[in-house]
Amino acid sequence: MASVAFLGLGVMGYPMAGHLAKAGHSVKVYNRTRSKSVAWASEFQGISGANPEETVAGAEIVFMCVGNDDDVRAVGLPALSAMSPQALFVDHTTASPSVARELEAVGAQRGIAVLDAPVSGGQAGAVNGALTIMVGGSQAAFDRGSPVMSAYGKTIVRIGDAGSGQLAKAMNQIAIAGVVQGLAEALHFGQQAGVDIEKAIAAISQGAAGSWQMNNRWQTMNDGKFDFGFAVEWMRKDLGIVLDEARENGASLPLTAIVDQFYAEIIRDGGRRLDTSSLIKRLQRNRD
Repeated sequence: MASVAFLGLGVMGYPMAGHLAKAGHSVKVYNRTRSKSVAWASEFQGISGANPEETVAGAEIVFMCVGNDDDVRAVGLPALSAMSPQALFVDHTTASPSVARELEAVGAQRGIAVLDAPVSGGQAGAVNGALTIMVGGSQAAFDRGSPVMSAYGKTIVRIGDAGSGQLAKAMNQIAIAGVVQGLAEALHFGQQAGVDIEKAIAAISQGAAGSWQMNNRWQTMNDGKFDFGFAVEWMRKDLGIVLDEARENGASLPLTAIVDQFYAEIIRDGGRRLDTSSLIKRLQRNRD
């Protein structure tokens, strides 16, 4: 059991920190909206910190899950400045590889190991303790942190050195963008053709076309329900990171760039908080 801190109690961080407490770790939490950290502390018999520095003081491992690069710096850098030497810092935010390397360099100056460890599996994965965690950083830091992360991680893989966890998460988002757009077009095509969608999905989901997205989203997409899951505005943030990195490394991502613009259209239509499967709405709107 470890003395840990968790910074950021959004839809992912709140249940992740809860799993750490349920596993028997001593957990102190911080959230910029203080009422949320107070509520978490009451629910899980933990401690609510007033700021990052106070929250991480004395912690053996500090976990963080915030929104973007700016948030990572605003919360993570003060935390690193107050952590004990030889402690471990694990950032679960989906952020840029460059900010991951920046944190790792800052940590190294103070003898603090840093892991970039973005997650996949959505809110349901966080609630169920079944996330996939892609990790960048040293093997020694990974060996130290992965047993604790297993409280909410089902699959935990060290990809390579600092920043490589974020690069793997970028690959994850590229693949998802293409799959969701393909599923949206397949459903739209079937609807237009008058196909029995339920029977068609029962058939094609068992073959090469099958995917997590198809198994978990076809019904709600077909029913026009998008008020859950991973929000469009979050996906656009992630795809922005992907496309920025592609410009740096020379990767050609034509499909990703197109889907990013499709999501921009959905946001312009007021759908920023809709689930990413709302890509089908754009096709139906264009049809109408």
